[in-house]
Amino acid sequence: MVRLRERAESENLPKNGSVEVVRARLIRHLALGEHDLSWDGIQSMNHQELGEVLKIFGIKSSGSHKERRQRLWLHLNFDSRRMRVENLAEMERDKLHGLCQKLELPLTGTRTVLMGRVAGVLTSQGHGWGQIKRSLKRNGLPDVKSSTMRIEPSSSIEEVVTIEMPSEPIDFLSPVSIHVLEDARDTMIAGAEKSEDYVTNSLKSLAEDIEDIERMVGTILNSHGGRWSAPEEDLFLRIAIRKGWPVDDENVKTRLLVVASRLAEEKGAADIAIQRAGQTSVSSGTPVPKSSSEAIERIRAKMTEAEQILTGLR
Repeated sequence: MVRLRERAESENLPKNGSVEVVRARLIRHLALGEHDLSWDGIQSMNHQELGEVLKIFGIKSSGSHKERRQRLWLHLNFDSRRMRVENLAEMERDKLHGLCQKLELPLTGTRTVLMGRVAGVLTSQGHGWGQIKRSLKRNGLPDVKSSTMRIEPSSSIEEVVTIEMPSEPIDFLSPVSIHVLEDARDTMIAGAEKSEDYVTNSLKSLAEDIEDIERMVGTILNSHGGRWSAPEEDLFLRIAIRKGWPVDDENVKTRLLVVASRLAEEKGAADIAIQRAGQTSVSSGTPVPKSSSEAIERIRAKMTEAEQILTGLR
């Protein structure tokens, strides 16, 4: 522990907290410093990327997509010794509300209801976060050299969100009906055959990801109190860019926003602002991609460095 604290101090990082908190802080800074591990960044990761990042931190990497997002966010932001079910009774409603927002849980209800939802996540996650897996203490990170993880760097954008509660309880995370998804998919590709090949292929690719689009819309609505307007569209596009979706063409981007806004409307969103073709005000900034081989080699090196940090615990 002394060595970890000394390393944190040498890197100008806070050295307070438990062994696991300091270790996670060092790995985040030294091994994954180029990557966006904010809540938005975690939302943009696919299932495989989340699993690989969890492995780098040395914690449980299995589970559903949502469970992996929850586990990674908890590991990066809390001390498992303090974030326990019994400690929730001491939290104010506003803090419980914020936890529900970040854990992708419904935001409506009394303090007791919110506490129950957070407690449910903490119970289901168990010992999957906040402490290194025992197998790693004995054997270290498995298959470091053979890892094929790919994560492209993206800029971290800090955002202040004012949460507005809907007038009536709405579960924005509930999936829409199949026919609504089918309509959204049809809207995405409507008239695509008359466009250029790149636009056609991009719209078809997005249509195949309509379930993921619907989930992203629900998550943003849930975290923004049911509001869907320009800031939410901007956040939606930033996450889409991080996920590598083909949205650099203005027409494709606008069509995606139209579909996302209609899905938000179906979910009961407020203040919907559907952008029309050629009238979107959201800029199209796309990070410059690096070659796959460079990304793989970079991640392999960082996994090795994470392994060296883990050595400080043995």
